[in-house]
Amino acid sequence: MSMEYREALESLTRIRGVVGGLLVSREDGLVVAEAAMDGVAGNAVAALTNALAGRMQAAVASGGFGDPSFFHLHADGGTIAAAPAGDELLVVVIADRRVNVGLLRLEMLRIAGSVA
Repeated sequence: MSMEYREALESLTRIRGVVGGLLVSREDGLVVAEAAMDGVAGNAVAALTNALAGRMQAAVASGGFGDPSFFHLHADGGTIAAAPAGDELLVVVIADRRVNVGLLRLEMLRIAGSVA
């Protein structure tokens, strides 16, 4: 893993409530870089989040809203968030319920801009 990717993921995992950070290939949904706690199924989350992000991007585009910059899926047990980083990567975070989504979003958008 490149130093740039390692530093980006480490800054995400320092946010309270984050249990995993991933950089995912938008082409095939495979993990490019990962920093996740044991027990987190990074490959499965990466593939599913990439597929959902693709569908959300198509839905947003068909509504005439342009390209989305952040996706947030909230469930009773936690959150999965994604931010496109250019045309090649997707920044994905897995977090528990206590994560500050505003702080998470700001950091994800910063990282997406730096690794794009």
